[in-house]
Amino acid sequence: MSLLLGLLVLPLLLLGNTLPCDAAGEALPPYRRMDFGPALFWTYEVAPGNIAQKGIAIRLDDGPGGVGQGRAWMVYDHDTMRLASATTGEFIDWKGVAFDGSHGTHASLAGERAFVNPEGPGWASPKGEWTDSRPVGRDGRRYGPLPREWAHYEGTYLNGRRIVVAARVNGARVLESPGWIESASAGGVFLRTINVGPSLQALRVRVAPEGVSVVLSGAGSLQKEGGFWVAELPGQGLSRLFISRGDPAALASVARSFALPLDLDPLLHGGPARWPGEVTTTSAPMPGKPGEAFIRETFPLPDENRWHSWMRPGGFDFTPDGRGAVVATWNGDVWHVDGVTAPAPAPLHWRRIATGLFQPLGVKFRDGELFVACRDQIARLRDLDGDGEIDFIESFNNDHQVTEHFHEFAMGLQTDAAGNFYYAKSARHALPALVPHHGTLLRVSADGGHTDIVASGFRAANGVCVNGDGSFFVTDQEGHWTPKNRINRVRPGGFYGNMFGYTDRTDSSDSAMEQPMVWITNAKDRSPAELLWVPSKAWGPLGGSLLNLSYGTGRVFIVPHEDSAGVWQGGVCELPMPAFATGIMRGRFGPDGELYVCGLFGWAGNAPAPGGFHRIRRSGQAADVPISVQAAKGILRVTFSDPLSRASVKADAFALRVWSLKRSASYGSNHYNEHPLDIREAALGEDSRTIVLEVPSLAPTQCYELKMRLLSPDGTPVERSLHGTIHRLTEK
Repeated sequence: MSLLLGLLVLPLLLLGNTLPCDAAGEALPPYRRMDFGPALFWTYEVAPGNIAQKGIAIRLDDGPGGVGQGRAWMVYDHDTMRLASATTGEFIDWKGVAFDGSHGTHASLAGERAFVNPEGPGWASPKGEWTDSRPVGRDGRRYGPLPREWAHYEGTYLNGRRIVVAARVNGARVLESPGWIESASAGGVFLRTINVGPSLQALRVRVAPEGVSVVLSGAGSLQKEGGFWVAELPGQGLSRLFISRGDPAALASVARSFALPLDLDPLLHGGPARWPGEVTTTSAPMPGKPGEAFIRETFPLPDENRWHSWMRPGGFDFTPDGRGAVVATWNGDVWHVDGVTAPAPAPLHWRRIATGLFQPLGVKFRDGELFVACRDQIARLRDLDGDGEIDFIESFNNDHQVTEHFHEFAMGLQTDAAGNFYYAKSARHALPALVPHHGTLLRVSADGGHTDIVASGFRAANGVCVNGDGSFFVTDQEGHWTPKNRINRVRPGGFYGNMFGYTDRTDSSDSAMEQPMVWITNAKDRSPAELLWVPSKAWGPLGGSLLNLSYGTGRVFIVPHEDSAGVWQGGVCELPMPAFATGIMRGRFGPDGELYVCGLFGWAGNAPAPGGFHRIRRSGQAADVPISVQAAKGILRVTFSDPLSRASVKADAFALRVWSLKRSASYGSNHYNEHPLDIREAALGEDSRTIVLEVPSLAPTQCYELKMRLLSPDGTPVERSLHGTIHRLTEK
């Protein structure tokens, strides 16, 4: 008998880390060229109506390329700890917003199905039951992970091309490694090597439908139950299951001759590097003009890499040593880059350290440990052998309630002083929510043990800013029940207006929701992203200011605002510098006191470059931007960062107009009752920075635009536009 033991091959020469770059390969779209690594966390429809929401697709055969270039796979679902499917031939149809850009679609397996297990638990409960007890969504389907005391996913180990999935089942640690061999007599044979730790009772695992052949070697027993093969595995037992659609006798012969060790422990300590070498780029200043207040610098991404990684950064954080950064991309890569805090130009040394994560859009170091926010989990990434690559994708928390809908991103990752994590979960697009997490701000406890809903009613909240007083800033995007983009100051328990988020509310009136701090019209910023504070000692007079990043325009906005007797209101104004070529979503101030930003383009933006990573430095020149705005009866006060020419501050240097919006189930809103307000008088305060506008008809308004044509003391033109919201007028 001839066996091709793909499972045995450890790629000492690192086969599979490069892709041919011939004419046919170059013609493929970027997601088809990309080597995603040996496994890809994603949502997969494994058979019609059968969806692994938190799928882990693992390539089983040897050969160049990653999971997308294989010919045999097994897909696990870590919500239920079931083996969902085994297929050969083609991988998937590559549908989905992060692949082909399509909306309302999700990836489906495209190959020949050897077998498929139904949605539901892969292991029997402590009482020996198979009934799915997970929460029921509003469509009648079950979502989210099984109860932790039943089955809890712990993470995935990588060792060369070998992969081990770890979980707790009924309190016992369970390790499972998939495999595949080709046999002349039995055909394709799928393997499940399972190690069970100490357990007070035997564990029962659903192997495959009884229509296929199954052989068990090692500890345990095998029987048919309810139309499935079920294996009963003892505590501290080492077992292997052989599964094939071929002849049972031939399969038994394959099992007898197979000699790979059953013990999976040697695979849990790291292995040969999968992504050796570095890609070097050089930081550089970006075009600008003399005397500008801000200097833009770019950190060229390692776009030319042998794995054809699609470099669309979704999040980053600085390494604990302050010299480098870790950057995650929308299609699942994680890269370490050294040299970003050095003055430009400087060499940047990029190294790929992890792959295959599920649309990571947030990165955070906490106490020296690296965490990444994905659609299916917050992953803690561990290098077990000190070679710089990630060997264990640990599931720090996988409470996430995932459906196949394309729009429900997990956005941003921040911590508070107690070490709790925060991220925003988008709602479905144009459809009612199915699960409680849809359209929420979520808090994960510092130990990863549980998740709480902080606030709800969001549509597409692109990240979170954590404030020191227990509040948050969260943006949202124009759409259904969201007439325009909004910046929200979020308080725990608040509802922020999207009736398509998960809610039992029936009152859709504006008064029944928390009002935004700022409504932002499309022409100003078509898609706001994450907010952050300027450190108090950074950027001179801008220290302590609030900034908003823009996915839609590639710009950075300052957000002057006020607390008017508990009512928060303010405006947005662009920082005076050119837009970046890609959407800007995440930002952090570095150890050098400068602002670092990254982002990407997916769809619906003015900045369509695939991705970018940049630094914004203060030049020392005047920024001339509004840093404070106050609305009083008949008075609008705007304080600038720098002195202004007193002679330029006169009534005809300003133009103020206001308008209202209509919130409904329809997408967005027109401007209603748009009209100018008369500015009777303008004066500059003694500080030479505060403008006082006398506006007799000033009243609360959802939206206003204040255009200003001023001069600095040396005669330099200062033209600014402030878009804002007024909820309340104070006394003069």
